[in-house]
Amino acid sequence: MDHANRARELFLSGYNCAQSVLCAFSDVTGLDENTARRLASSFGGGMGRMRETCGTCSAMFLIAGLCFGDYPPADREKKAQHYKLIQDLAARFKAHNGTICCRELLATLKPSATPIPEERTPEYYKIRPCVRFVEDAAHILDEMLKERTVQ
Repeated sequence: MDHANRARELFLSGYNCAQSVLCAFSDVTGLDENTARRLASSFGGGMGRMRETCGTCSAMFLIAGLCFGDYPPADREKKAQHYKLIQDLAARFKAHNGTICCRELLATLKPSATPIPEERTPEYYKIRPCVRFVEDAAHILDEMLKERTVQ
């Protein structure tokens, strides 16, 4: 499956950034789209439009957890390996985009404290770079999954 194109389609259809990425990888995570959509619903707009961690990164981390986060709670070595994976994903996203912080990614847009999402109009998509972040996150995940399958 072309996860980046699927994530893009989902975002352009109105899903938030986190939902778009998590739902696009349902073939990998085993989550049905309804569960994935609900699970990622709170992470859009950098955590409920607070512009904190980019929702695409939150989705990447959720997917990594679903795929590789099964370790005993007292296994510090495996926990450290998993946290390294999360840090590596974040570093890859930062290398592409400079940060994982939504407010910094959207620095050119007027900040908003309202929880009300903006209407998805053609103008919305022209000025908002989020679709690129959705695609980047999907590409990064695909690279990571391919590397982990090869090893």
